[in-house]
Amino acid sequence: MDDAGVTPRSERAFAGRPHEALLALTIAWAASLAVVAATVLYLTDTIWLTRTPSTTQTHNAFGTWRRPVMTATWQGRLATIGAGLAVLFRAIATGHGPYSDMYEFSVGFIFIALAGYVVLERIYTTRVIGSIALPVILGMVVYVWSLSPAVREDRGLIPALSSAPILTAHVSSAIIAYAAFALSFAAAVLYLISDRWPRLGPPSTELFDDPSFRAVTIGFPGQAMLLILGAVWAHEAWGSYWSWDPKETAALFTWLIYGAYLHTRTLRGWRGRRSAVFLVIAFGTVVFTYFGNYWFGGLHAYSGM
Repeated sequence: MDDAGVTPRSERAFAGRPHEALLALTIAWAASLAVVAATVLYLTDTIWLTRTPSTTQTHNAFGTWRRPVMTATWQGRLATIGAGLAVLFRAIATGHGPYSDMYEFSVGFIFIALAGYVVLERIYTTRVIGSIALPVILGMVVYVWSLSPAVREDRGLIPALSSAPILTAHVSSAIIAYAAFALSFAAAVLYLISDRWPRLGPPSTELFDDPSFRAVTIGFPGQAMLLILGAVWAHEAWGSYWSWDPKETAALFTWLIYGAYLHTRTLRGWRGRRSAVFLVIAFGTVVFTYFGNYWFGGLHAYSGM
């Protein structure tokens, strides 16, 4: 207790659920280390594959291409499980989902991005995309642990965040959309590398062109739901469906950019290098939307973030 007879914030954190809070923090650290290990292993594996001439033909519902021979991997799945448990126990300890601030939102993003990558790895039977996807996710891990320790405390929800069902769906849509766009970015970067330096990549650039497009077909409707549900939530919280808040404006711009990508691909027949360059540039709008509240503040700058 302090001189005023009030329990300090550090001692109030996660009051009543100290074991869940400690477990959540421990698992978060374990998941972070797993991401570090997985990133190193995926990069090492990709370097090894570029020196291996042996290939095999792959065919499934998503296309046919030649790919390097590979064996099963478990590093990405281990990181995914760890991140999922970190989100789960954080939710148990705080009593709400990962939407109170940038720390919780970023942990949720890490989990969904990892899970999405594991799905891509299984569908396309290649780990090469992980050589870009995992470093992007690792960058988010570094960002999470660079935040002030105070943000890892349970400070409760402000009144604007009290509409749990709508807010949960709104933030979940954002996490899914941004994670999908991150994976499309990773595939697009690898397409450009493989196209520019064929000896450094697998024999078929289609291996990257297809998943980059399909990731956007998930992220685009997710971004649309983010905007729709955000407008409903804004009306309940602030009394207006749209207020041109910097972050919501950036989110709308991001949705329009990816809509333009889908338009050029499906109606204009853009494929390959042009689409890959478009996706790399488009991901810049995602990064701006994600971190824009740091620079411009606005109604989304909760808890000083």
